[in-house]
This record gives sequence, structure tokens and C-alpha cells, in this order.
Amino acid sequence: MATGHELHAQLSGMNAREASIRLADEGPNELPQAAGRSFVRIVFDVAREPMLLLLLAGGIAYLLLGSLPEALILLAFASFSIGVSIVQEARSEKVLAALRDLSAPRALVVRDGARVSIAGREVVRDDLLVLAAGDRIAADGRLVEASDLQTDESLLTGESLPVGKVAGTLVGMDYPHRPGGDGQPFVYSGSLVTRGSGMALVLATGPRSEIGKIGQSLATLDTEVPRLRQETMRIVTWCAVGGAAVAILVIVMFGLLRGGWIEAVLAGIAIGMSLLPEEFPVVLTVFLAMGAWRIGKVGVLTRRASAIETLGSATVLCTDKTGTLTENCMTLTRVWLPEEGAFAAGPGGLFPSSCARLIDTAALASDPMPSDPMEIALQAARVAGVNPAVASSELVHAYALRPDLLAMSNIWDSGAGLNIAGKGAPAAIADLCHLAPDARDSMMEAVEAMAETGIRVLAVSTAIAKDRHWADTQHGYNYALSGLVGLSDPLRLSVPAAIAECQAAGIRVAMITGDHASTARSIATQAGIASGDVLTGPDLETLDDASLVERLKTVTVFARIIPEQKLRIVNAFKADGEIVAMTGDGVNDAPSLKAAHIGIAMGKRGTDVAREASAIVLLEDDFGSIIASIRLGRRIYDNIRKAMAFIFAVHVPIAGLALMPLFFGMPILFGPIHIALLEMVIDPVCALVFEAESDEDSIMQRPPRSPAEPLFSRRMIAWSVFQGGVAFGLLAIVFFVETANNAAEPEVRALIFFALIAEIMALVLVNRSFGASLKKAFQRPNTALRYVIVSICAITGLILVWPAAQTLLQFGTISWSDMALAVGMGVTVLLILESSKAFIKRSHDRLARI
Repeated sequence: MATGHELHAQLSGMNAREASIRLADEGPNELPQAAGRSFVRIVFDVAREPMLLLLLAGGIAYLLLGSLPEALILLAFASFSIGVSIVQEARSEKVLAALRDLSAPRALVVRDGARVSIAGREVVRDDLLVLAAGDRIAADGRLVEASDLQTDESLLTGESLPVGKVAGTLVGMDYPHRPGGDGQPFVYSGSLVTRGSGMALVLATGPRSEIGKIGQSLATLDTEVPRLRQETMRIVTWCAVGGAAVAILVIVMFGLLRGGWIEAVLAGIAIGMSLLPEEFPVVLTVFLAMGAWRIGKVGVLTRRASAIETLGSATVLCTDKTGTLTENCMTLTRVWLPEEGAFAAGPGGLFPSSCARLIDTAALASDPMPSDPMEIALQAARVAGVNPAVASSELVHAYALRPDLLAMSNIWDSGAGLNIAGKGAPAAIADLCHLAPDARDSMMEAVEAMAETGIRVLAVSTAIAKDRHWADTQHGYNYALSGLVGLSDPLRLSVPAAIAECQAAGIRVAMITGDHASTARSIATQAGIASGDVLTGPDLETLDDASLVERLKTVTVFARIIPEQKLRIVNAFKADGEIVAMTGDGVNDAPSLKAAHIGIAMGKRGTDVAREASAIVLLEDDFGSIIASIRLGRRIYDNIRKAMAFIFAVHVPIAGLALMPLFFGMPILFGPIHIALLEMVIDPVCALVFEAESDEDSIMQRPPRSPAEPLFSRRMIAWSVFQGGVAFGLLAIVFFVETANNAAEPEVRALIFFALIAEIMALVLVNRSFGASLKKAFQRPNTALRYVIVSICAITGLILVWPAAQTLLQFGTISWSDMALAVGMGVTVLLILESSKAFIKRSHDRLARI
């Protein structure tokens, strides 16, 4: 027998209070996840980092020399690195958990008699799931309603073909069952609805489901960027190998020529630390994590970090119309009757009484509890005077929309007969009605007139079913044309400006829609999409792949496109060398979303399978969010390049000052403790200042970058080495002059150290912008830079006034004139390099014209 809970759930779903109690008792509907790294594992992983190993080796060397303060300082730096890594790990786990929650499937359930969308983890036993094509089923359940329902259970069975489902009763359905096989009334968590619709009573959630029993787990998010990561690690590896070779050579030469092998080890460690650009991986990790967070603030979920890199190189953006360019809030604004002609909506959206039957039929051809905006509009437009027999009818059968027939029908039992209400694309309904040529032409003229104003047009028809032996398809009935309904979906206010910005950035926008060609052209014109040809789905079918590639060069609007054709469009653009971003929301959009370089799924109206195939998800389905994401993607990539250029540049003078005394037989300037202190300045500058840099003025006025463009281009490396060479040259001159004047070694060390700090800040200002402007170098808004400058000034002041710090760093007393000289060297570096930017740009432009 059916339980009280089951009967109640079938009628109105769970009570919200009961659901919350059950959720607390039985736990969330999720599978056990792998535990995060333990504290010991984190320490072990961090201990393998080259920079930390060098710090530890330096601390041990100082202990052997009996220099306890120096040893403790280096060991403190090592402890600081471990602490930062632990904090970063905790934050990363929180971010990943938040991303998993956002990207996890959602479920539409009936609670207190109303349909509500909830997180999949909140589904509980006895919930009533509402299923539609494209949904990933959130829990195991028993079907109480099913209309042409098929599911893909390959995740559980390994069988690729979808299986048909039937509704079962609430009585006598407790027999053992397993996934796979047609004709079952059971659905399973993790499987996909590939066709039809239905409602299922939840039987098992989380680890109690079939997928939980066999130990499956959610796929992890892709948080790496393969190309950038590989390129960065290659550079770091080269530098590490080179630095290790130089360090070993220094240790050997120092020990043989000067004696004192422990001092030789310290010198080698200092060289190794100065040559190792360990900031590169840190910059990449921090910038991409912060980039995903910043993009999330504009309503975009980044499911694959590689999308952040690729966004900056997109050349074609293929966007659908409904809900992306438009508000996805439709209203019925016009109808057409075969005998009476067209009628526009009057005050309050009302139509003449003669239109009531047409509007009622259109509503009856829709889902009784609609979620589609068009069907919601049709249900809302129903007027008074509905036929009582129709009003009391029971829905007994339904034919879903299919790719080969763009029409749907519902069969209603009024007690006096079986009435069929159908609606769909005008051409499909015309075929079902077997219209005579003149009647078909008359209808298509009315369709064209509506479509030219940007209205979405559906044809409506009726038929009679003789008995309950349902035909295989809708073609098995004799339909009669009822008329046309026209629905308006206003353009989003932000779209024209967003498209103009997109086109200024060299990104071609192409609209893909299932609408009539005239409707699509009208909306495209309103949106400001560049004038071009319109290619319809039927015309596309007549083109081979080579012809399609050629045809795309002039097409800006694709109309009457079915989802399967989107994949051909994407592949054709890719074959022409374009970098393609593609929006989509349906099950059949998944292949094109996956094939595109950047798949963009809709967060609200998109299906779970579309979201899983995509790289980013628009949480608000807003086209403006795509443009904001492209802008942010370009900014993030720019800032990564700026930080990398700075790291290259700053390591040149540091390495030069570590090596120079060894070549000229002079006293060693910097030991491991000085290099470690400098790294404490460089790291926050990279992680905070450059990440927070604002957009370049021309960021959306320049063409997309080539995806083949290397992050570490020869031009960037040459510019960085030039910057570092200028900084090192000035320091070397001062070093030789001071040494020639018999200045004390501690005083020279202090002067060179503070001058290097000033030059590092100059390099920060130089690399904040690609353009040449001293004014912008100081005025570009960046709160993080102000905090970093204040912190560095405070630390510098502390060293100047605290004798213990001077003793620890082996600094002598430095005069105010020497401090002025140090600051002046920083200013000189800034002036030289900012002046060089303009000269280098002119030279590059001149060479480009040759």
C-alpha cells in the first residue's frame, strides 16, 4: 500500500518544514568527498619547494658558523612560508567547495504545492522531482508521471544508448531493481534526461543511491591552466637548473680561492636564491584564483580556469537570442486568425473575444505547469470565457518537441471526447495541417509580417483523437489550423552597448536562433550586430563543410537553426582559424559547447548537461556578463604578463649583485638573509599590486591576441632584461665608486641594499602599464600599491633606526645624503625606462610597417 507521505508527495510534494527536518536527519544529498590535505602533508609538500630548501640550508649553515640570529631569521622565513601555504590551502579549499556548490546540479521539486528550484544537495527522500530534457537527475526515484521520457544511464551501466521510462503506480513497486533496461518506472541519481519529461518520487539520496553504493564521486573541477602552467614551469625549471649549476660552481670556486667552505655554501645559497624565480608559480596560482573570483562578481562562474586565458583571444562570439540578448520575459502581443486577420493586444494585454479560442488552444498545447517563458506567457494570456468542458479536461497524453518535427501536442479528455491541442513552428504546423498552397501562403505572409517586427511566431492547431490507441507521431492525426500567436521578448537594455564594445575589441558577434529569419534579423538590427547575411538552417544543410567555411565569412545571423547544427557552425569557424566562444542551454547544445574554445552555458535556464560541457556559466543569463568576462580575461592576462616581466627584471640586479663581488674578488654584498628579505618585498608586490592593476585604456580597443602568442615572448624577456640591466648598471657604478673611495663594507652594503629597494619600486611603477606616462605611473588607482609602499617605507625606517637590525644585516650607518642618492637612483631608473617605452614602441611600429 502507498504510505501517507507518498500520497501527499504525489499531490503537493513535501512540506518545506518536513523537508528541512529530513535533511537534518538523513544528511545532504551528496556523495562522500576526498578529505583535504592534512597539516603534515601540507608541510611535507611545502618542504619540497626549492626556495624553502635553500632557506633551511642557509639556516643550518649559519648555525654551523655560530651565527644564531641569522639562523633564526632564515628559519623564521621558512616558517612564514609554511604558514602562508597553510592559509592559502584553507582558502583554496573554501573556494573549490564554493565552486562545486555553484556548479553542482540543481533540482526542480514540488514543495508545498509549488515548483521550486533547489540545490541538488538539498533534495530529500519523498521529494517530488520535476524532470525535463537536459536535467541531471539528483536522486534515485520512482516515476509517478512520464511523457516520452528517456534517460542516459551510461554513468551507471556503461551502455551508451538511452533507455525508455514509464510511469509506475505507488502500489507494489518495491521489487528489486537495477539501472539499465527499457520500461522501468525507476530513475537514478547521476543519469541524464535525454528526452521527454516526468515527475519522480525520491526513494534514495546521497550514499544510499545506486551511484553512492558503487562508490562513484563527483568529477573535480579543472583548476589548472595547461599552457600557462607548462610554460611557467619550463622557465622555472630552466632557471632552477641554471641557478643550481652556477651555485655549485660558486661554492667550488669560493672554497678553492678564498677558503672557508661554510661561507662558500652561504655564497652559493645566496646565488641560488637570487637566480630562482619561484614567484612565477605563485603569481599564476594567485592571479587565476583571484581572476575566477573577480569574474564571479560579475555573475560568471568559471568552471575551467583555462577559460580565463582563452577569453582574451576570442575572435568570434556565437550567441543565442532568447534570454541572452533578450529579457526572456515574453508577453503575447499579437494574434492572427485565418478568417479574420491580425489583432494586436489592447490595454492590459487583452484581445477581442474572437481570439479567446485560439489563445486557449495555445495554452492547452503548453505544459500545465510551465517553466518555458513562451508557455508562461500563453498561460498568462488566457482570457475569460473558457469552454467549461475544456476547463475540466484531463491531460492524458503528450507528444514532445522533436528535432525532426518542431511541434508539440497535448491530448485532453473532456469526457465527451479526446481533444488535441498543438503548437510549434509555422512550417511544422502547416505540414501537420496539410494546408493548401494558398492557405499556406496566406499564413506565411502573416508570419513574415509579425517576424519583421521582431516577434516570435508560433502556429496553433487542433485535432480529434478517435480513441486511446495513440499514434506513434503527431502525423497520425488530422490537424486543423487555429491561427498564429506572436510573442514579444524585449531586448536587454545593456545589449547594444555591450555588442558595440565587443566589436570595438575586434570580436565578431554572430547570433544563432531558432526563430524565423525576419525575426532574427530584426532583433540583430536592434542589438547592433554588424550587417551581414542571414543563413537559415535549411540552407545550411545544403552546404558541404568547405562551402560552409567560406559562407561564414559574410554571415552574422543564423536563423531556424536546430541545436545539432550549432556543432557544424562551431567547427566551421574553427576550421577558418577563429577562436570561438559559444553560448548554449540545451542538451543538444552540449557538443557545440564542448567543441568551442570557450563554452558558455546559461545558469538559470540552462540544463545541467550544458553547464557540465561548458567552460563558464552565466549565473544571470546576461549577455553583458560575457563582455565583462572578456574584459576581465584580458585584464588578468595583461596583469600576469606585467608581473612576469617585473619578476624577470628584478632578478637581474639581485643576481648581478650576488655574482659581481665574486668575479672581481670583492667582499660579498648580500647573503641568504638579504636575499630572503628582498623576496619578502617582491612576493607581495607580485601577488597584490599587479593582480589589482586596473584595465589598460586600450584593453577593449585592440584586436584579440593570438592564442599561439607565448607568455614569455622574446620581446618581453628582452624588455625585462633591459630594465634589470639598467637597474644593475647604476648599482654597479655606485658600488665600484664607493669601493674605490675606500668606503666601509657595511656602509656600501647598506647603500646598495636601500638603492636596490628604491629601484624595485621604480620597476613596479614602470611595469604597471604598457604605455609610457609618468603621470599614469603614479595616478593609476591601486589601493594595494599604497599599502605595499607604506609597509616598505615602515620596514626601511625600522632598519635605519634600530641598531639590532643593522647589526643583523651587517649594515653600517648610512647618511641622509646616501639615502638621497639611493632614492635618486630609483627615480633615475624610472625616468630612463619610461622614456625608453616611447622609443621602443616607435621602433616596433616602424619595423611592423616594413
